[in-house]
Amino acid sequence: MATVLQVSGLNKRFGGVNATDDVNLEVEQGEIHAIIGPNGAGKTTLISQLCGAVQPDAGAIHFNGVDITHKPAHARARLGITRSFQITSLIMSMSVLENVSLSVQAHDGHSFRFWRPVAKIDHLRKKALEMLQMVGLETRADEPARALSHGEHRQLEIAVALASGADMMLLDEPMAGLGPEESATMVAFLKTLKGNRTILLIEHDMDAVFALADRISVLVYGKIIATGAPEEIRGNADVRHAYLGEE
Repeated sequence: MATVLQVSGLNKRFGGVNATDDVNLEVEQGEIHAIIGPNGAGKTTLISQLCGAVQPDAGAIHFNGVDITHKPAHARARLGITRSFQITSLIMSMSVLENVSLSVQAHDGHSFRFWRPVAKIDHLRKKALEMLQMVGLETRADEPARALSHGEHRQLEIAVALASGADMMLLDEPMAGLGPEESATMVAFLKTLKGNRTILLIEHDMDAVFALADRISVLVYGKIIATGAPEEIRGNADVRHAYLGEE
């Protein structure tokens, strides 16, 4: 299986704190790779370095064999990395379909024709509807985004990410704020992406992590202390002591 993302010796320091401390990580094509760890472990700093929002002090990041260590966020997006939930912004005044159509339009490289609603352009509408069908929102297509529930906003953000055509999705706590039913719906949907999309998942919901992840890396005080299949991580005494036992 091909390695999509390779992180080598990544370091980021804020004052006296090593937010990431010699992080080494590999994510394989088509896998869901989860990053877990207690609050303050460095997860947000790590994902911010991967998407280009924060520059590392040392180390290297390669994506599909390309050195992206010092590339800006927009260049990484063009190469096929998208980050959802903290970076993605929905336009609440626009319809559900229009939000996704804009992402399709940006991916296809078409100029923005503000005098012509994107959802009225046939090929954009067709692709956008396909994305909405994948996340189960096709029946809400013509409603304003503001009319959706919190869980449905999460689903819409994933549709926007899928429409961008990204090779790799960085999902930052997709279960945050979801109720049990909404979480179950999100887990079921993300399972359908296994093998078809490469996903790096940061998540506090351990039930979701163990239901979804092919592999899990555990980050504690900026260091990855273990990487392995879910059953390996469950049985790791250091992991239980550092994180899982606190849940």
